[in-house]
Amino acid sequence: MHTLSVDLETYSSEEIKKAGLYKYVQAPDFQILLFAYSFDGGPVEVIDLANGRALPEALRAALFDPACTKHAYNAAFEWYCLSKLFRLPEGQRDAWLSQWRCTMLHGMYCGYPQGLDAVGKALRLPQDAQKDKSGKALIRYFCTPCKPTNRNGGRIRNLPRHDPEKWALFKAYCKQDVVTEMAVERRFSRFPVPDFVQKQWETDLRMNARGVGLEAELAAGARACGAEEAARLAEEAVRLTGLRNPNSTQQLLPWLRAHGLALDNLQKETVEDALGMDGLPPEVRRMLELRQGMAKTSVKKYDAMQAAQCADGRVRGLLQFYGANRTGRWAGRLLQVQNLPRIFMHGEDLDTARELAQTGCPDMLRWRFGNVADTLSQLVRTALVPKPGCVFVDADFSAVEARVIAWLAGESWVLEVFRTHGRIYEATAAQMFGVPLDRIVKGNPEYALRQKGKVATLALGYNGGAPALKQMGALRMGIPEAELPDIVQKWRAANPAITRCWKTVEQAALCALRDGRPAGALRLLFSREADPENGLDFLTVTLPSGRKLFYACPHLTKNRWGWDSLGYHGVSQSSRQWAAQETYGGKLTENIVQAIARDCLAEAVERLEAAGIPVVFHIHDEVVCEVPEGSADLAAVAQILSQPPAWAPDLPLNADGWVGRYFTKD
Repeated sequence: MHTLSVDLETYSSEEIKKAGLYKYVQAPDFQILLFAYSFDGGPVEVIDLANGRALPEALRAALFDPACTKHAYNAAFEWYCLSKLFRLPEGQRDAWLSQWRCTMLHGMYCGYPQGLDAVGKALRLPQDAQKDKSGKALIRYFCTPCKPTNRNGGRIRNLPRHDPEKWALFKAYCKQDVVTEMAVERRFSRFPVPDFVQKQWETDLRMNARGVGLEAELAAGARACGAEEAARLAEEAVRLTGLRNPNSTQQLLPWLRAHGLALDNLQKETVEDALGMDGLPPEVRRMLELRQGMAKTSVKKYDAMQAAQCADGRVRGLLQFYGANRTGRWAGRLLQVQNLPRIFMHGEDLDTARELAQTGCPDMLRWRFGNVADTLSQLVRTALVPKPGCVFVDADFSAVEARVIAWLAGESWVLEVFRTHGRIYEATAAQMFGVPLDRIVKGNPEYALRQKGKVATLALGYNGGAPALKQMGALRMGIPEAELPDIVQKWRAANPAITRCWKTVEQAALCALRDGRPAGALRLLFSREADPENGLDFLTVTLPSGRKLFYACPHLTKNRWGWDSLGYHGVSQSSRQWAAQETYGGKLTENIVQAIARDCLAEAVERLEAAGIPVVFHIHDEVVCEVPEGSADLAAVAQILSQPPAWAPDLPLNADGWVGRYFTKD
C-alpha cells in the first residue's frame, strides 16, 4: 500500500470561519492555488496551479488509486476541494472518502490538540518539522479578497504576480505543511485509528456534506425583528437610566448599586438570580429585563445561519467529528446546534410565532408573545427545515447517561427501572426517601420528592456534591440550600454501586500508571502504552466498543488532600493551551460514560444510514433524519436507536421522538 500526503492552498471570497468549508468551496471564484504532495514520505513537491501548471499524470492516477492511501491534516478540506476540482458526482465523491486518512483525527484520537501548529508544538517536533509561522499573513494576502485602494490599483484580489517574493514564501509554507503533517502522522503510527472509527468519520463527512435545509424567510425576518427590537430596548434603557451606554457593564453596575442592587457582574446567571429576588425597585427590575433582552446572543445565530447558507438553501458542516477528544464526542460548528436555545412554545403558538417573525416586524410578536427577544431565541431551531416533500424524523435516547453508568457500575435496581417502567426520577426519589413508588404521582404530597430525585439523578452521577446540585439548578427549583448535603448523602446511599464505581475507576487508572501492567475493571481495561522512540506515553482506557481513550503524558501528582491522583497533558479549558491537567475518579467516570454513550450514538447513526434513513445532524443523544413525507416511520427510527450494540447486549437503551416539518424539541 502506497501513501500520498497532500496539502492545498486555496482562494475564495467566502470567509471559511463563518461560511464553513462547503460554502467556501462552492463559491464561484473558488480556486486551488497550490498543491503540495509527497509519495511514500519522499521529497515534497509543489504544483503551482495558480500560475498554470498542471497536475502530473502520475499524481492524478495516484489520487484515485485505491491502493494509494491519501493523507492530509483535516483531510475533509482536501477531499472536498479536490472533489470540486475533478467535478466528481456525489456518489463517486462519497465513495472516494474510503481512500482518505485524516492526520488531524489521528492526533485528536490520541488525545492531542486540534491544529497542525498546536499538535506540532505539543509533540515537540524538531524545528525543521514545525509548521511555518509566516503562513497566516501569506494566507491573508493570497487566499482572501483585498480591499481596493488607489495604491493597489483598485484590485480586490492579490495574485502571484503582485508580489513574487511573497509567492515564493507561500509555496515554501505549503511545502512545509506536508513536512509537518507527515512528521505528526509518523509520531502516532504505533497507535492507529481503529477501522470502525475511520468508517464513522466517513459517515460523518457524508452527513456534513448532505447538510440541512434552512428557512431563509424566517431567518431574514427574525434578523430584522431582532435589529429593530434591540434598538427599541437600547433607547428605553437610555431613557430609564440616563446612561450613555447602558449596555456597558462599567456604566450599568454603578447605576444598579446606586439604586439599591449591588452585583459583582452582569453575567446571564447573575441577572436571572437577581430577577428572582423579592422587593426589587421597579426601575431596577425593568433595567435587568432590558439587559436580558439586549444580551440575547442566541438571536445572533440568525446571522450565522445567513453566513453559512449555501446557494441551494442548505447549511453544511455543522458538526466536527471527534471535536471533543476527551470523550470522542462531536463538537458543534457554525450554528452550534449542540447549544441551541431551549424552546417552550408548542403547537399553534409555535406556528404563529414563526409566521409573525417572517414579517420582519416585531410589533405583532410583542403583542402576541410579550418578549420579542425571547420569542426569537426560541424560534432559532425551527429555522432548520427538511427539503420540500420531506419531514424530519427526530429520535433521542432516553436518559442515556443514567442508563450507561448504571450498566457500567452494575447498579441493579436502576437497570431494573430502565428495563420496566422507566420512571427513573420517581424511582430515585422513592429509593432515597424510603417512600413507595406508587405514592410519587401528581396529586400526592410525595410528588414533591420527584424534583429532588430528578436533580440528584442529573447532577450526582460523577461524584458531584452540593455545588453540582446548584449548577443543575436545584436552588431555582425551590430546593433550600440547607437540604443539598442531605440529598447528596441519600443519593449515594441509594446508589452504592455507582458510588463505588468512582473509586474503582480511579484505582484501576492509578494501578496501571504505577505498575505499567493492564488493570481491568467494570468492563474496561486501563493500560500504560508508550512509544519511547517517538517520545509518546499514554494511559489508555479501552472501552467496551474497543475504542480507546488516550491520556497523554500520564504522571502521578498529589491532589489537594495530599493523595495520589492522575495527572496528564491536555488542552486546558480555561487557557485553551496544552498543559498539565489533573483528574479524579468522578471525572474519569464522566469521560468514560459519555464516551460509551457517544459510541451508542455513532453505531445508531451507522445503522440508520445502512437502513437508507439519512441523518442530517445529531446532538449528543438525538438524531435528526430527513425522509420523504409519505415514508416517515418514527417507530423504526426509535427501534434502531433502542437496539443495544453487539458489545453491550444487556444495556437497556430506549428512544422516542417526533415527526415534523421543522426542527423543534418534543
